[in-house]
Amino acid sequence: MPEPTEDVTFRREDWYGEDLADRRFTRCEFFDVDLTEAVSRGAVFSECTFGSVRFNASRHTDSAFTRCTFKRCNLFEAEFTGCKLVGSTFTQCDLRPLTVTGGDWSFVALPGADLRGVRLLDVRMREVDLTGATLTDAVVTGVDLSAAQLNGCRLTGADLRGSDLSALDPLTVERAGAVVDAAQAVLLARALGFEVR
Repeated sequence: MPEPTEDVTFRREDWYGEDLADRRFTRCEFFDVDLTEAVSRGAVFSECTFGSVRFNASRHTDSAFTRCTFKRCNLFEAEFTGCKLVGSTFTQCDLRPLTVTGGDWSFVALPGADLRGVRLLDVRMREVDLTGATLTDAVVTGVDLSAAQLNGCRLTGADLRGSDLSALDPLTVERAGAVVDAAQAVLLARALGFEVR
């Protein structure tokens, strides 16, 4: 295993296509670093800050970015599979198109994020902050959104089938054309005060 890297600042470095397998970074800062097409498997980033970092077309598998801060980063066509991002924050990031499959994104802050057309599949996103986020035409299937903050969300045309919508107040979101399954329809009808028989 590579030695862990702690409290180091990286600026304007070219890590294009870098293999970050099993690398460990704690409280590190990355500014203007090019991680385009980088790959990680089993990498761990803890309490790190990413500023204007390019994650374009990068692939991350079974890696962790816990309690990290992402600001003005570009994640165009990035993919996260089985990754843990618990407690991380995204601000002014380009997040589309993004694909997240599995993993744990609980307590992640994405307020006001532009998530149009993203794919979130079978992800744990308990208590995620999606206040005012735009998920128009997104695929959000099999996602645990229990206790999520969803006020002001734009869900127009989104596929929400199989996701936990227990925290969703249908009166506080844009929902035209959103697709739900039968069980979710019953839940939403009851949230609107209907009695389903």
